[in-house]
Amino acid sequence: MEILSPAKINLWLNILGKRADGYHEVETRLCQIGIADTVEIELIGSGSTVELSCNEPSIPLDESNLALKALRAFEARVGHTHSWRIHLEKRVPAGAGLGGGSSNAAAVLRGANELAGQPLQPRELLEIAGGIGADVPCFLLDTPAADGSGRGEQVTPVDFPWSLPLVLIKPPFPIPTPWAYKKWMDSHELPGVLYTPQPCPWGAMANSLERPVFEKYRLLPALKTWFLGHGQVRAALMSGSGSTMFAVTETNSDAATLAEEARVWCGDTSWVKATNTLSKKS
Repeated sequence: MEILSPAKINLWLNILGKRADGYHEVETRLCQIGIADTVEIELIGSGSTVELSCNEPSIPLDESNLALKALRAFEARVGHTHSWRIHLEKRVPAGAGLGGGSSNAAAVLRGANELAGQPLQPRELLEIAGGIGADVPCFLLDTPAADGSGRGEQVTPVDFPWSLPLVLIKPPFPIPTPWAYKKWMDSHELPGVLYTPQPCPWGAMANSLERPVFEKYRLLPALKTWFLGHGQVRAALMSGSGSTMFAVTETNSDAATLAEEARVWCGDTSWVKATNTLSKKS
């Protein structure tokens, strides 16, 4: 099987506090976007071998890879092993706050379940997904937008009729998600940077993790301020724990123009893309 594995942005991410289990209680809206990896998964036969490959040399191919974790969790749930071949064709950068690894994991769960004869129901796949990572369940839904609660793993599909034009900039460094959450409690706002919610027809856009991340990675608040200095930008925000910053523009033409300006402003080391949120399952 060949499965499209889309990235996501968080239109908002609000931390409500720290939980007794050490995680943080959040409320977030995740929207899939028109940039996707491709996951190829093949059931080779009986046995227990897994061949995992990727076009991106920096992606680990050991047990830390979320796609492999998803396969292990699936087989543990069904109580049976097979031999598999999985190839990840990456277009979504890692450490970007775009959910690339989580989306790959969801694609593997979906593909393995279908190739194995659908031994698990959708609710069981969602249960497995939540144990792999907070963002994984949203990629198993039939809608491209969802609200997340709890750690983010408790997902509710939402109607999202907008196809928002976007410009994404990922600087040449990743940001570890656990670090960002750990630093949130004791972090402070930088003067002159917009942190307050930005009202939009689809909701108020804000991200609690901007506070700790911006304190250390000063390029990111500069990018946000640069985005917001353009009249065609409706809102700008960090996605997830970063390091991707994104802007919502008025039109697709505005997004294309702004992306070209961003490539000049950021230089060759940053990843810059113009795309849209998905308004229906693709």
